Amino acid sequence: MKHDDQVNVSEEKSPGAPTYDKDGSSDAEIGHGDIVAEETTKRGLKARHAQMIALGGTIGTGLFVGSGGTLARGGPLFILLAYGLLSVLVFFIVTAITEVAAYLPVSGGTMSYYGHRNVSNSLGFAMGWLYFYSLGILVPYEITAAGLVIDYWPSDINIAVWITVFIVVIVGLNLLPVQFYGETEFWFASLKVFMMIGLLILSFVLFWGGGPKQHGILGFHYWKHPGATTTWLGYSGSTGRFLALLEVVILSAFPFTFAPELLVVTGGEMKSPRRNLPKAAKRYFYRLVFFYIGSVLAIGIICPFNDARLTDGGVGAKSSAFVVGIADAGIHGLGSVINAIIITSAWSSGNSFLYMSSRSLYSLAVAGNAPKIFTKCTKHGVPYMAVIASALFSPLAYLNCASSGSVVFGWFVNLTNTSGFISWVCCCIVYIRFRKATLVQGLGKENIPYQSFLQPYGAWIAMVAFIILTLINGFDVFFPGRFNASSFLTAYVGIPIFLCIYFGHKIFHWREPWAHPSEDVDLHTGVDIVMANETPEMQSNTWKKKLQGWFT
Repeated sequence: MKHDDQVNVSEEKSPGAPTYDKDGSSDAEIGHGDIVAEETTKRGLKARHAQMIALGGTIGTGLFVGSGGTLARGGPLFILLAYGLLSVLVFFIVTAITEVAAYLPVSGGTMSYYGHRNVSNSLGFAMGWLYFYSLGILVPYEITAAGLVIDYWPSDINIAVWITVFIVVIVGLNLLPVQFYGETEFWFASLKVFMMIGLLILSFVLFWGGGPKQHGILGFHYWKHPGATTTWLGYSGSTGRFLALLEVVILSAFPFTFAPELLVVTGGEMKSPRRNLPKAAKRYFYRLVFFYIGSVLAIGIICPFNDARLTDGGVGAKSSAFVVGIADAGIHGLGSVINAIIITSAWSSGNSFLYMSSRSLYSLAVAGNAPKIFTKCTKHGVPYMAVIASALFSPLAYLNCASSGSVVFGWFVNLTNTSGFISWVCCCIVYIRFRKATLVQGLGKENIPYQSFLQPYGAWIAMVAFIILTLINGFDVFFPGRFNASSFLTAYVGIPIFLCIYFGHKIFHWREPWAHPSEDVDLHTGVDIVMANETPEMQSNTWKKKLQGWFT
């Protein structure tokens, strides 16, 4: 990139922050006094891509398979309450980070970048590495889940073969230009959405007794027998039910993990992001509530929580509450169809997590917090070195060949839950600091493309809630007879890892303030370039923006 192509909006910028070229992409590499020609990520994602990628990244094995075990742990009422509570808290996160990202949707931007720019270099550094390793670990988690699902069909093929196929396809898709990745994810996510709609319609039919083996209306029969709630840890009465509810809330968080952050990452490679990112966030939440709340309500109606198949039924779709309920209604042959789509679901989620992990590493490298080699991109804007580095986590899936697949499955769930909670706490901090900076610097509402009436109160509520969930993530290990070193580590090891990264950076940069003073937060560098790349419709249709504000 030549000097005359470089656009500097301000003489000053946050230390380590990237500069921008004419298309709003970040300048990937600065040499010793010379700017080295280097490709950067490209804006190749359309609004429909971003919406379905965000939705597809959340509708995964956690909902299709994991929800059955969660139902068994607490009963239909508790899982419904847990998903409702988490949907509200996630909505607070989505509205907060959308406001930050829509204001300055830079190419290669992640929440770690916004943490660096609005809070401190140490927080941005710690968040970036948190996303890199946590999202990287989620890739073999999804591959492991796909391997479990394949065992639904009897086969002599070693699971290592399937794991290899999944790794090759997922990594290959991420090395293609982003528009190909977006189009693939769009159809993968669409397939899952259509299946979810079909399952919800079928559950509605079963509710009214439309199954071949049903005699009379099913209704809320299973809410009465065996009941709407259950107890846990050997405690009875209110104490046992309260412990069951806590555990269900923690288990229910996994399907939501890193879903809001995915919107921010796709916003960096989205066309007209100031217009399309708020739209994608709004639609994403409505669909999320519809599918998640609708799904857990459905499985609580068609499947009793004490059915042994939910926890001891084997693998894949055999453990799905939907399949259990459909089989009890006398519908045969549908299990294989659901199973096949669950495999594509795991594939799709693995794609999304590798995409986010690689973009996190790319963003770290652009900001100077990771080796510059990870800024290298193909001519189509794919950060291939970052993709390869993130893909190095994928072989962890081969642990499934030597250990029980269900043990590995549970290990990954516990490990990533803490990271998700920590990420959401940091997202709230980033938003709160951003909002204070806009007020101190007198940035008017007309200059901020998206604002929600829920903020900043929602961010404070969500921050407190997720701090509590982080601390109680593995609370059951402290009860008599339940302590297990591996369970304790997987539940809590994410906290010291994050703190070590944060304070390690802080020690080496001890002269820097704990947080940028609000008046010094850079709210201007790159904004005019982002505005220049927005369509005239966004800049001129002020009445449309005001009308949309009534629904946000």
